Amino acid sequence: MAHYKVILAYDGTRYAGFQRQASANSVQQEVEAGLQRLGWQERSVLAAGRTDSGVHATGQVISFNLDWTHSPETLLRALNANLPDDIAAQAIRQVADDFHPRFDAYAREYQYQIYLKPLRNPLKERTAWRVWPEPDVTLMNAAATDLIGEHDFAPLGRAMKPGGMTIRSVFEASWNTEQDGLIFNIRANAFLYHMVRRIVNVLVMIGQGKEEVSIIKRGLETGKINLVGLAPPQGLTLTGVFYKA
Repeated sequence: MAHYKVILAYDGTRYAGFQRQASANSVQQEVEAGLQRLGWQERSVLAAGRTDSGVHATGQVISFNLDWTHSPETLLRALNANLPDDIAAQAIRQVADDFHPRFDAYAREYQYQIYLKPLRNPLKERTAWRVWPEPDVTLMNAAATDLIGEHDFAPLGRAMKPGGMTIRSVFEASWNTEQDGLIFNIRANAFLYHMVRRIVNVLVMIGQGKEEVSIIKRGLETGKINLVGLAPPQGLTLTGVFYKA
């Protein structure tokens, strides 16, 4: 029996998030079903985090124990042969028995993609939020710098469990331009529920002149931001989970 670490990519469009659901299909259910066809007998895979309904990933990390007599490369091919087209293992390697994809991680990174056009493009909008009028990226980056550092992010998200800690450390937060769009990259030690989507929504409002650049700084200092709303899920992708070894 060996313990394996897997990097997963998936299109979250037709799934109710990563985590197994009682009444809706999830990425976890599909992965576990594929593993069962390979002789996996555990109750649940371990995962680095839970992505929401409609959210994508290129760097989700899971782990599991499996009695496998062939190479990790052969396991990679076998697992992918038993997964749907919108889920794919990108890499597999054997790790220590006590490796935990969530608790051993020191940072996570998300990317949010915005498409800047007045009219919709059905292919683009599967993985991006169409925003118009075009926001000022300079204002958005100015506000994003106030996210960096250790703060109580309760005004921009909520703990996974009632009464859970809401202090997080953000290491990077910045916007970059691309053809017809913007990409927001944010890296932190961990994220609150809906934290990235709420941050993106506030930053877009700042970029469109609907809110002041200082709203995030004031909100983190006072513990309150009087705004509701989330950026849509389809623009968000979990791009990486980072470990010391």
